[in-house]
Amino acid sequence: MPLYEHVLIARQDLSNAQAEGLVEHFSTVLADNGGKVVGTEYWGVKTMAYKINKNRKGHYAFFRTDAPSAAVQEMERLARLHDDVMRVLTVKVDAHDDGASIQMQKREEREDRGPRDDRGPRGDRGDRGDRRERR
Repeated sequence: MPLYEHVLIARQDLSNAQAEGLVEHFSTVLADNGGKVVGTEYWGVKTMAYKINKNRKGHYAFFRTDAPSAAVQEMERLARLHDDVMRVLTVKVDAHDDGASIQMQKREEREDRGPRDDRGPRGDRGDRGDRRERR
């Protein structure tokens, strides 16, 4: 079966237990449709980059699944209909990583991103430069 990773964002006014209950609910939906949940993580309440439905924060949950596409489609459909769920992101992956996700790792434990040499210097803007009209 294909492997997937899901990120679920729930409303900020839910309790932690209610947010984790949502993950359990959608895990059972996947299990009822022939899939299985490999692992789950509750990332907590995080500030979002922009407002969604007048909310600045949301409960983030992450789970890895091994499920057929029909089960994933049903889970996403039910998540869109659920009042407490603001967003769902599903990504198909080739293999699940062992251990905790990057969000749960401490900054010291993460792999170094490496030098900026391959990305170019910060000040280099190429041909974008100054776009003001000159008179």
